[in-house]
This record gives sequence, structure tokens and C-alpha cells, in this order.
Amino acid sequence: MTTATAQVATADEGSRIRWADFAPFIALAVIVLLGALINSNFTSGANLINVITRSAFIAIIAVGATFVISSGGLDLSVGSMMAFVTGIMIMTMNGLAPAYGSWAIVMGAGVALCVGALCGLFNGLIITVGRIEPFIVTLGTMGIFRAFITFMTDGGSLPIDRSLREAYRPVYFGNFLGIPYPVLITLMVVLLGAFILYRTKYGRRLVSSGSNSEVARFSGVNVGGVRTIAYVIQGLCVAVAAICYVPRLGAATPTTGQLWELQVITAVVIGGTLLRGGKGRIWGSVAGALILEVIANVMVLSDMVSEYLVAAVQGAIIIIAMLAHRFTKNR
Repeated sequence: MTTATAQVATADEGSRIRWADFAPFIALAVIVLLGALINSNFTSGANLINVITRSAFIAIIAVGATFVISSGGLDLSVGSMMAFVTGIMIMTMNGLAPAYGSWAIVMGAGVALCVGALCGLFNGLIITVGRIEPFIVTLGTMGIFRAFITFMTDGGSLPIDRSLREAYRPVYFGNFLGIPYPVLITLMVVLLGAFILYRTKYGRRLVSSGSNSEVARFSGVNVGGVRTIAYVIQGLCVAVAAICYVPRLGAATPTTGQLWELQVITAVVIGGTLLRGGKGRIWGSVAGALILEVIANVMVLSDMVSEYLVAAVQGAIIIIAMLAHRFTKNR
């Protein structure tokens, strides 16, 4: 009788985990349905493409954040890092444009990837080697990166050189077989991230480090190295998002990426990744990014709630998600 009870309990637990994994996608479907009921314009092809494209930046950064949070870390600097990387990229392209023409875009993208990786490495090393809490470190670098971009723009705007605008414009506004390039780039980042997290030895070590760092160390895992690489991946994802984002507005400003850290963390948490580490859901993070953008779009299309309260709604969502995680854990 005891064995049978244990088997039923195990079956119930497995069922609950599977439903939890599907929860973000079910929530997304429900919100889309509500959006369609509130405003018929929501389901128009142009609006849906716009929503998916606009969510690409947060989704790409959320992939990197899934690695960081799964390892037991946190990165509050992604929004400021985004602005800093964007500024460096534009300055590089503008400086190289007279000599290299459109090739300056490719070179600028390469510099952006390097700067993003270095920013992530900087965060990771201070956290792991300096043994300082991720919250404190990334709160500090958030201020540093934001100050740098403000200094670089002199408090104003840093635009792309006019000779590069038309050549760079298709990266955001162009499409392949009707699918916008930012969406295709997001899909590639997600597929690569999912492969690394779920199919490689590094991914298994990452999750074990976030689940129980002491046990992971006793098992021979270099927890510090694993977590540092997670922050480098985060920096690379920020750089990819910056490359896609630059042609949208054509400039970097001190407000670029402002509050994106809230959106990224919210997307990751409602996507099923545990904020305490030990569990990562790449596809769930993408669903979370879509949920946030769909909610914002519905708020804009309806008169029920002011669009100026989008950040308040996002803040409430992350609190509700954390309460849901705690409730599930206690059960």
C-alpha cells in the first residue's frame, strides 16, 4: 500500500511539473485571446508582426539571463549594458564609415560582440573572484554603464552616420519570406541557447551549480568558472540585441534600455526559471518576453488601463510569479 501511494505521489509530481512547464504558453494563449476580444485590431497581421518583432530584444537578452539565473546569479545591469554597447557600436561604425563604407556595420557588430562579452566577463569575475553578491555587483555596474553612455552622448543623442542608415535599416525593418530579421535572429539565439543549456556538459554543470553549489564543487564542477561563462553569455546576448536594436531608432541615448532589466527578469521568472537557480527554461523565457509585449500592446489598444502603467503591470507580474513559485514549492 505504501509503495502504491508513493507511485501515485510520484505520478502527481511529474504531472505537476509538466503542467508548470506549459504554464507560460497557456498564459500567452489566454492573453492573446483576451487581446482579440478587447480589440479586433489586435489580431491584424501587421500588429502581430509588430508585437513579435518588438519582443525580440527582450527575448534575446532573456536567453542570456536564463543562463545567469539558472546558475544562481542575477544581472541588473543588462539595460545599462545595452545602452553602453549600443553607444560603442555606433561610435565604431561612424569612425570607420569614411574608410570602409557599409563594411563599417559588420566591424561595428564585431566590436559590439567583443564589448558585450567583456562587460559580462567583468561582472562575472567580480562576482566569482571577488566573492561579492551578484545583486550588489550588477547594481554597481548598472550605474557605471549608464554613466558611460551619458558621458559618451554628452547627455544627448549619438546618431548613426547618415551614409550607413539605409544599409543598416533592413536588419530591423527587413524580412526573409515575410519573417522579420530580428525574429529570425532571436530564433537562432534561442535554438543555440537551448542546445547549450539542455544538451551539453556545460549546461548540466550550470544547473547543478545553481541547484547546490557545494554539492557541485564536491562533484568536481568549477562553479566559479561556470558562473563566469554564464555572465559572458549574457553579455553576448545583450550585444546581439544591440545589433538588432540600433537600426530601429538609429541612435543611442542615455535612456536606451532603461528598465529593460525589469522586463528581462520578469520574462525569465514567468517563463519558469527559478530565481534561486537550479532550473532554466529557455523557451519559457521567450514566452515570457512575448507575454510582456502582448500585455503592453493590449494596454495601448484598449482604454481600460493607461499605457503609462505598463511598468507597474510588469512589476506586479514578477511579484505574482514569485508568489506562484513559492506556493508551488511549498506544496
